[in-house]
Amino acid sequence: MDELSLRLFKLSSAGFCCSQIMYKLALEDEGSSNDDLVRSAQGLCRGIADTQQTCGVLSGGIGVLGLYAAKAKDEESAKENFTQMVHEFHEWFKTEFGSTQCATLIGVRDFHSGDQSYKPICAEIIQKAYIKVYELLVEYGYEYGNREQM
Repeated sequence: MDELSLRLFKLSSAGFCCSQIMYKLALEDEGSSNDDLVRSAQGLCRGIADTQQTCGVLSGGIGVLGLYAAKAKDEESAKENFTQMVHEFHEWFKTEFGSTQCATLIGVRDFHSGDQSYKPICAEIIQKAYIKVYELLVEYGYEYGNREQM
């Protein structure tokens, strides 16, 4: 098992869901934490509010791009390349996985039944998406793991 797979397994085993894992990985890679951000991401999981619509990995990945390039203060604007990175990630996701919908990606699920057989599917999606987010940030001139430089 490679390092990223091990990290994914540990986070999933600790009860974090897809969007939260995307944020946790990014924050860990920069040596920081943000409990409020991770907590807020839980509503994006399992297709936003457990509706199995937009995949939480997709929304989490877009959120990680936003950590680097989106607007956060009155006196600033989003970086010029933020919209392009989001668009590229979204298009890549649709092409790579064939859909952006949770129900299509993992099948219709009753999350309250205790069935967790979807988790290996999600883990593969998270791993590929996380690598793609990293690649996009580097391609657009960001130093992954160091937002303080921006």
